Amino acid sequence: MGCCIFAAMAAIGPRVALAITWLFTNLVDRAFTGVLLPLLGLVFLPWTTLGYVFAYAPVAGVRGIGWLVVLIGLLMDLSSYGGGAKARR
Repeated sequence: MGCCIFAAMAAIGPRVALAITWLFTNLVDRAFTGVLLPLLGLVFLPWTTLGYVFAYAPVAGVRGIGWLVVLIGLLMDLSSYGGGAKARR
């Protein structure tokens, strides 16, 4: 059920999904030690930050397939910035 809620939030937008995850769970606090890095991620790379938060395991960190999730998030962030630049031309 948690996966369906996450998918619905992500469909609304990565910033909304990350903000709701940050407010109502401890996943962001588990993945990051401070406030500055997730806040910068919320502003500049929301898909990457969201992928990192959900791929992070408390003892092992991000491993294996988790890095693939983070990489897909980075590609989605870069494509959104690239698509916006192309639309402005």
